[in-house]
Formats: sequence, structure tokens, C-alpha cells
Amino acid sequence: MSTMKFCRECNNILYPKEDKEQRILLYACRNCDHQEVADNNCVYRNEIHHSVGERTQVLQDVAADPTLPRTKSVRCTNCGHGEAVFFQATARGEEGMTLFFVCCNPSCGYRWRD
Repeated sequence: MSTMKFCRECNNILYPKEDKEQRILLYACRNCDHQEVADNNCVYRNEIHHSVGERTQVLQDVAADPTLPRTKSVRCTNCGHGEAVFFQATARGEEGMTLFFVCCNPSCGYRWRD
């Protein structure tokens, strides 16, 4: 059974960290300098894989986000709707930031980038 450890100084999560000189496992806070020796040398890793349907739903939810900026200066090439939300993010395999658009038409939700 794995439990999360929390910093005694600032209550943030402690993350596993290797002390290469002493060859021991530590738990270290990324917020302050607190570290403690691990009482168990087993580290668990949790990977979450999303299905394509889950990713598509996230993009459609983005179009309904009132905090994202909207523009009427673009037209969706998928449905022709004249409004989209936009945000900047790093595209997979690219170094710089990319401008992404998501169609605001609830039945479309098409995503494209500039």
C-alpha cells in the first residue's frame, strides 16, 4: 500500500529523490528545503492513458470555458462557424508555443492551429 507523504514544514507533497552519494532514497519537498529518508525503498508510478473520446470531450469543454479569449476574426474550416476560443500551448514535437483555436459551435468543436 502506497501513501502520499507531506512536508512537515509547508504541507506540500514530498517527491522521491535519490541521494547518489549516500545511495539512499529520500522524500524531498519541491517548495522548501525539507527532506527525509524514505522508510520504504519502493516507489510507485501512476500513468494515466486517456482514450481518444476523452480528449475530444476536453476540447469541446474548452470552447465553453468563459475565461478563454474568443475571436470572431477566424472561420472554422470544418463547419464554417465564425467564432472560436484560442490559447497558446506547446505542440507535441515542437519547441515554440503554438496558437490553438477551438470552434465554438457546440456540435463541431473542431481544433486547428495557426
